[in-house]
Amino acid sequence: MITSRGYAALTAKAPLTPWKFDRRSLGNRDVKIDIHYSGICHSDIHQAREEWGQAIFPMVPGHEIAGIVSDVGSSVTKFKIGDPIGVGVFVDSCRNCSSCKSGDENYCEKNMTATYNDRERDGITPTYGGYSNNFVVQEDYAVLIPKNLELSGVAPLLCAGITLYSPMKHWNVNSKSNVAIMGLGGLGHMGLKFAKALGARVTVLSHSATKEKDAYRMGADNFLLSTDSDALVKLKSSFDLIFNTVSAEHDINIYLNTLKLNGTVVIIGLPGKPLSVNAGILLGARRSMAGSQIGGMKDLQEMIDFCGEQNILSDVEIVEPAYINEAFARTVASDVRYRFVVDARKF
Repeated sequence: MITSRGYAALTAKAPLTPWKFDRRSLGNRDVKIDIHYSGICHSDIHQAREEWGQAIFPMVPGHEIAGIVSDVGSSVTKFKIGDPIGVGVFVDSCRNCSSCKSGDENYCEKNMTATYNDRERDGITPTYGGYSNNFVVQEDYAVLIPKNLELSGVAPLLCAGITLYSPMKHWNVNSKSNVAIMGLGGLGHMGLKFAKALGARVTVLSHSATKEKDAYRMGADNFLLSTDSDALVKLKSSFDLIFNTVSAEHDINIYLNTLKLNGTVVIIGLPGKPLSVNAGILLGARRSMAGSQIGGMKDLQEMIDFCGEQNILSDVEIVEPAYINEAFARTVASDVRYRFVVDARKF
């Protein structure tokens, strides 16, 4: 077994505290990672507080992991000691279903194995995440990070980044696209960066006027307050695609009206209550609603390589492990620009 140090929620809703635990020994195709940075995703908070149910405690959150390979199994061919690599939201899948075989392991028909708050394929061994000093993963479920990218800014790409990159590739965002990003948070700011890098014209729709400067700094062509209903009405039939990263409850129909003929709104955020849709707005311009969830391993490596070529990183605030609970509170209060990252070298 491999001894690990990290922070864990020992029970539901309890503050995270230092915790020592064991990871599995290195298998033939496993790599051991010395974690340098681990991103804080809002889903970590939901799960540590058991707000989504079915939580396994003690829980070590964290599925935005960036670090350096410190050991490899005897049959590993993909990585070598010293490589910078990353691990995202899942660490295994059935590998045999049509989704897995097509490179969409995130839609595994027998369920992907989550990086934490889950059990390995044996159905017994709990998975522990990246709020720790090390990690063990099978080589097929990690990606090589370009050496020109700073690891602290890479960590959130493993969840927030791929959550926007994958649907943008699927819906073919390009230089002819007129795109709107709803929400400029951890997800939305990555959507803005990717859409601009893919050549699109991008409008940011945010409830926060204080984020206007940041939106333009990141390349936005336009910024509008989502609370300005008159401005939204004037945008009728403007966008080819809307990427909706908003998790708060909202009236989706206002935004559906801003789609062009054949336009699509892609739901990425998870509101607490189901969205209520006026079918007539969809019918009137053959508009569509769709959803997207992270991405498979092929997309994940492609995204990281693209970030290396375009020098794209997440905007982060680096914190020490002892600050994790405060970072949770600030994340809930939307008081972060734009992602907290834990310095895992200090666990």
